[in-house]
Amino acid sequence: MKESVKMKKVEGGVCAAKGFTAGGIHCGIRKNRDKKDLSVIFSEVPGTAAAVYTTNLVKGAPLVVTKQHLADGKAQAVICNSGNANTCNANGIEIAQQMSGLLADELGIGANDVIVASTGVIGQPLDIEPIAGGMKALGASLSKDGSTDAAEGIMTTDTIKKEIAVEFELGGKTCRIGGIAKGSGMIHPDMATMLVFITTDAAISSAMLQKALSGDIQSTFNMISVDGDTSTNDMVCVIANGLAGNEPVTGEGEDFSAFMKALNTVTVSLCRMLAGDGEGATKLLECTVTGASDLKCAKTVAKSVICSSLLKAAMFGADANWGRVLCAIGYSKADVDVNKIDVSFRSPKGEICVCRNGAGVEFSEEKAKEILLEKEIEILVELNSGTASSKAWGCDLTYDYVKINGDYRT
Repeated sequence: MKESVKMKKVEGGVCAAKGFTAGGIHCGIRKNRDKKDLSVIFSEVPGTAAAVYTTNLVKGAPLVVTKQHLADGKAQAVICNSGNANTCNANGIEIAQQMSGLLADELGIGANDVIVASTGVIGQPLDIEPIAGGMKALGASLSKDGSTDAAEGIMTTDTIKKEIAVEFELGGKTCRIGGIAKGSGMIHPDMATMLVFITTDAAISSAMLQKALSGDIQSTFNMISVDGDTSTNDMVCVIANGLAGNEPVTGEGEDFSAFMKALNTVTVSLCRMLAGDGEGATKLLECTVTGASDLKCAKTVAKSVICSSLLKAAMFGADANWGRVLCAIGYSKADVDVNKIDVSFRSPKGEICVCRNGAGVEFSEEKAKEILLEKEIEILVELNSGTASSKAWGCDLTYDYVKINGDYRT
């Protein structure tokens, strides 16, 4: 990839790219009228599309319908409700199809060009009436400034809206790519994560868009864990409408590499937002593994450290219990030499080495606590066995996580 590829952060989220509008309303699925529960994203022209889905055998009906709709590699709109996952319902497929049809009729497009998604409680029947009743208002909510409303409409236990957009160049043409995401609990993805909707005005074939997305998630969304639970409704999808006017990307090369970099800039940013907003979380954790023998080893170690409940609890208490890092590496089944491992903690307050060559070193507990009291903490693991590296993201484990999930349904 050329070093000259530059990314510029811009406003607008999923509406930053040409031809995209979005919106969100409260239609009545959720009891709280102050919370939006139905969102829409729309491209003025059909685009190529790609998606990845949860590998949980229990899948939400919207994922089944969306996969059918994207079989031709095309899409033009997204509809997503919060408050109800439409999962494990006898009529779930029918409801998801009705949602697609209602939006298609409202926007004057084909139902097969609609991506449909739902998030919320599992096993609770989803009434189509509030959605049908709110369709006119949903269509009217579409705006070039509607990304934030759409981001709000897909939130469940999220405490912050998650959106990002960047500008870049492809073949001399200015392109934009942006995304919104939701996710706070049930986050331990495999081939997808939470709900993420990405839009771009770049011209790229559906095959290359799928290749870009499937490749990117291996080092981004698949490297997040909040609580070790893989959701039934996880999905990441991208629509590319080509309105930027670049020569379509149809194969490998500099333009594809530039697109991959732009996509990765968006997805990494969303990963950090998602991990930092884990249910009950007070801290974002980022584990960086270096010196691994290969990429698989680096990723396995990073993910194992981030997934450790004991380490997550220690980070909540600002306790520099580095033994929990070594413990997590030890049961990861990664091929490492434990006698070569170095561990450090870093935050805006500084960096401190707590382990060298697999053994503890003297360090200031006071300084370590000061470092770990920050809201963003880096766990640095040097394996000293090669040149491969990887990152993973997570959060601390707090009392509030149990409180939130103790009565999530009721």
